[in-house]
Amino acid sequence: MQAINLGIAEADRAQIVEGLSRLLADTYSLYLKTHNFHWNVTGPMFNTLHLMFETQYTELAMAVDLIAERIRSLGFPAPGTYSEFGQLSSIPETPGVPKAEQMIQLLVEGQEAVVRTARSIFPLVDKVNDEPTADLLTQRMQVHEKTAWMLRSLLEV
Repeated sequence: MQAINLGIAEADRAQIVEGLSRLLADTYSLYLKTHNFHWNVTGPMFNTLHLMFETQYTELAMAVDLIAERIRSLGFPAPGTYSEFGQLSSIPETPGVPKAEQMIQLLVEGQEAVVRTARSIFPLVDKVNDEPTADLLTQRMQVHEKTAWMLRSLLEV
């Protein structure tokens, strides 16, 4: 394999990839949870939530590709199995089919978990001047913070 010379040491790239792999796992786990809730939501907010969850899982599906491609750009393989994601993700699976309001709460928690994971990668990214990864992280955090706010707004009484 040809050597990679991006101006970031291999050890630093490996650490960034470890963080991005956790971000990828969290994003994919949240994608799966959101898609599951889209399929199974019921109740008076069905139409609103069904459409909202579809918008959210579609955005997440595109995001996993961006994150995986960044990992590949840094010269490492991206994790891509359920077992790897299960080991790497901070987002627990949800057994059964919760009520709509609980789905919303669980998705808020998932969105916030992704933000925390993304934020945790910044110190190293900043230290080694990895602007493309910083840009990706900033964009992901903006999306997840806004989505968490929108979901929380549905829980207001």
